[in-house]
Amino acid sequence: MKAVRRVLNVLILLAAANVLFLLTYFGFGPVGTGLFLALLAGLVFIAVRPMAPAAPTKRIRRLANGCELLRLFLISATMNVVWMLALLPSVIRDLKSVGYFAGLWALFWGFNAVGIILVEAVVFWSGMIRVYITSVQLGLKHRVLAALCGWIPFLNLWYLRKIIRITSDEVEFETEKWELDAVRAESEICKTKYPLLLVHGVFFRDFRYVNYWGRIPRELTRNGAAVYYGQQQSAAAVEDSGRELAERIRQIIDETGCEKVNIIAHSKGGLDSRAAIAHCGMAPYVATLTTINTPHRGCIFAEYLLGKVPEGARQKIAATYNAALKNLGDSNPDFLAAVTDLTASACAERNAVTPDAPGVVYESVMSWCRKARNGKFPLNMTYPIVKHFDGRNDGLVSVESAEWGSRFTLLEPEGKRGISHGDVVDLNRENIRGFDVREFYVNLVAGLKDRGF
Repeated sequence: MKAVRRVLNVLILLAAANVLFLLTYFGFGPVGTGLFLALLAGLVFIAVRPMAPAAPTKRIRRLANGCELLRLFLISATMNVVWMLALLPSVIRDLKSVGYFAGLWALFWGFNAVGIILVEAVVFWSGMIRVYITSVQLGLKHRVLAALCGWIPFLNLWYLRKIIRITSDEVEFETEKWELDAVRAESEICKTKYPLLLVHGVFFRDFRYVNYWGRIPRELTRNGAAVYYGQQQSAAAVEDSGRELAERIRQIIDETGCEKVNIIAHSKGGLDSRAAIAHCGMAPYVATLTTINTPHRGCIFAEYLLGKVPEGARQKIAATYNAALKNLGDSNPDFLAAVTDLTASACAERNAVTPDAPGVVYESVMSWCRKARNGKFPLNMTYPIVKHFDGRNDGLVSVESAEWGSRFTLLEPEGKRGISHGDVVDLNRENIRGFDVREFYVNLVAGLKDRGF
């Protein structure tokens, strides 16, 4: 059915694109006017709704329609170019001829070219605007490159095909994800006994409209989870962040009446959570702590960089960062304290006085990259440095530093890519081949539920 509709749409577009030529030849009588109106209505209908609305959400439906319009443009534009090139020899002969009708065929060809350009422009921009507005996977890079390549013949067609592939894969992936969640919605596989507390890492905050955890919280909520956020400052000493988390845990327990929480903490958030449990009296109120890419044993490269950067430069960077984050809501940010607490020596000292609390289940997860380019900026720049000092890493944290607790899960990269420090919390909202980050967290939380947490 989809293929039949696509063929029909292409035929309508071809007819609409050549209608000026036809009307010029046959005249604007009743038949010509009716044909013009019919083809105009068909063009408008295709531009508005090129496909049947079968997608599960408005965003996915708009993206699917945009992708289909770009396909239709590619097919119909190619056929129209072939058609116009086939007519070109006749136009050239007509221009060389003499007499009353000389140049008439060239005039018809010109009208036809104008009609094709107008119709194809409507189809192209209707599709391109849709995918630019609705696609998540295109990202800024592909949007900019597509705009630049659009001015280069042949390369623009190659990049258009790339955009179609990326967006069509996104439509298929998101549709399958939605259908899976719809089937298992009643099962509430993520409805754990205790609510989830998601704790962010360093240099980020829990903003209301820009979620640190990407699409993960929504996926967990759709499958029954109760999700809360740590809301600690973006940069502070581990012990200070631990006290903030302790206050947050008390607040959640007071509001919900739950006995405990399950903490899932990323990066430095894992160190902050351990401090809250061990030093701030939160052990009775935490059922499980799952750390994600947390540098439990610190980062050797961080210690090296701190030693190499002059004191004046360190203070200037810290002052600039602290001032900026105060404007964004942090009450007392401390850039240098946060970075210092991530060094290998600081973590070694803290580990010696931060024992795991009996009764709390500690588990850890870690991912790593095969190449520097797997991580978005600035992880692609830090990756080789971390690899030199710490070995296998995700762009910031080494595999050896992240293992902690009774269960350790290492996410092995498939193929040449890998899973970066940001990928593992869906920071870039990217669908990674071989690693469905949302499904990973659904399975992680479902495992907590199966074990009675």
